[in-house]
Amino acid sequence: MIRIEDEGALRRITIARPDKANSLTGTMLGRLAQSVEDWSGSALVLSGEGRVFSAGADLDEVQAGTLATHPGWERLSGAIAAFPGLSVAALNGTAAGGALGMILACDLRLAVPGAAIFYPVMKMGVLPQPSDPARLAALVGPSRAALLLMAGVRVEAAEALAWGLIDRIVEPEALDETAVALCAPSLKAGATRVAEIRSMIRD
Repeated sequence: MIRIEDEGALRRITIARPDKANSLTGTMLGRLAQSVEDWSGSALVLSGEGRVFSAGADLDEVQAGTLATHPGWERLSGAIAAFPGLSVAALNGTAAGGALGMILACDLRLAVPGAAIFYPVMKMGVLPQPSDPARLAALVGPSRAALLLMAGVRVEAAEALAWGLIDRIVEPEALDETAVALCAPSLKAGATRVAEIRSMIRD
């Protein structure tokens, strides 16, 4: 359910569970985190298979009471945030709930025109993952973070672009090519130089 493809110093990680809207189980969270933690290349692209990036947590595991507070969410977003290369989230469709953590931790975010972003923690009666609110507010400001987290607003791609929540809107047929093209300079420069520049931006 997690597909990993390495092309030189680029790793592509794809959530491949389209029959379940790419919803994430605890096992999948661990696999995703490990695939980031063990990568020493210069760039990373995260995407989904089908028409949805990820619907967030697998509802069966949520109802079983084992997933909403699973440490795998923080492990995954922390691994992406700590990755010293360039990380790109290529949203092939809507991203919801806990799946936002990995997107917020990336350096760049692309989305297709039909993508939407929402984080229904109020509706579900749970807290967001601990690091998500601060990363969200750093991107869009506290008021817009409140719109997503507290008012439960669903943000369509065009509005997300205006907010700075995503960086570009890309047609579906060009999404993969665009994500790889954005990684090209980092792949050419090499992991050490990429890490140095990323540290200057992040720190």
